[in-house]
Amino acid sequence: MRRRVAVTGMGVVCPIGHSTEQFKANLLAGQSGVGPITLFDPAELPTRIAAEVHWDGANRLRDRKIAFALEAARQAMDSGRPHGEGGLSLGIGLELFSMPDLCAMRRPDFAMPAGLRDRLTFLQTPSDLCVHMISNEHGLRRPPLTHVSACAAGTDALGTAFRMVADGRYDWMLAGGTDSMINPLGVGGFCRIGATSVVNDQPERASRPFDANRSGFVLGEGAGMLLLEPLDRAFDRGATVVAEIAGYGNSFDAWGISEPHPEGRGAYQAMARAVKDAGITVDEIDCINAHGTSTPKNDSVETLAIKRLLGDRAYRVPVCATKSMIGHLISAAGAVEAIAAILSLQSHCIHPTINLENLDPLCDLDYVPLRARRYVHHVTLSNSFGFGGQNASIVLKAVHA
Repeated sequence: MRRRVAVTGMGVVCPIGHSTEQFKANLLAGQSGVGPITLFDPAELPTRIAAEVHWDGANRLRDRKIAFALEAARQAMDSGRPHGEGGLSLGIGLELFSMPDLCAMRRPDFAMPAGLRDRLTFLQTPSDLCVHMISNEHGLRRPPLTHVSACAAGTDALGTAFRMVADGRYDWMLAGGTDSMINPLGVGGFCRIGATSVVNDQPERASRPFDANRSGFVLGEGAGMLLLEPLDRAFDRGATVVAEIAGYGNSFDAWGISEPHPEGRGAYQAMARAVKDAGITVDEIDCINAHGTSTPKNDSVETLAIKRLLGDRAYRVPVCATKSMIGHLISAAGAVEAIAAILSLQSHCIHPTINLENLDPLCDLDYVPLRARRYVHHVTLSNSFGFGGQNASIVLKAVHA
């Protein structure tokens, strides 16, 4: 018999908050975290804006995404260690080497470290380092799971951890995602395919999901981590249960490298599978936290998929886009947005989709424009749809003891 899975801890480092409390306040206030790029000189790039994390601990390690993940994991574990053996499920970016290492190798005086004895300091992939350091810090001895499914990685990490705990294969798990691509290769690569906004003169208005004048996403960075354990054991140990993960669904439509299936087939499949896995009907969905990238193709296709899922009821279910405020956190997006959805459930509010001033005719749902809305809801569907046709959705429920 499958166990119910509780979320008993959360941690976040993102452009509008370095704790869940700060993130919640700025989220409901509609605060934008987008500004000019300061991490490098982007003068020769079409896109010169991003949603950076301005946090004192961001540069204490050579790789920002590792620093973000360690802090988010520490916050999530503040609720206390559950009983039994824990594991780690982490969505992380695809960059193979740190930018400082690459730059060092270009210097004429570069010399390979003798013997490469310290495997954790030179030319190791961020995933190697990150899972090692989190596992070591929190005493996790079970094999870690890593997910590199692009923009769906954070949600895939949560969904996989949910199933591991629900099926009894792990007693508890830390799960989430981390990423930072605000560097010349990351920003330049997205510029090359025309995916990012070039509204450089008004950065706080550049990310505008579902708006008729949207022109591309804004790159963000950060991490979100959640602590998952069986619901009954959480109550037994007196833990505060902030939400329940009730279902997970994913799909792979393989339509294109950087564009969704025009009919939203993969997006629909992921959402429908998550709803079925949760053992609910679509009539029980109160809110959708959209992937909502602010790209011309994603937003209209996601709208189409939501209509297919909910039918006529789609026009009565609020849809919100966290990326309007924090940008696109790539592998961390799903985890941070799941936390946003949980904070909204707890607050009996739905955070706004900021900058939504002129609806695209193809995007005609209720996207909670501009301001947060008081709204008591109990079930949220959270979406993450990645490049290459990788799609993932989770069902989150409010829990009452």
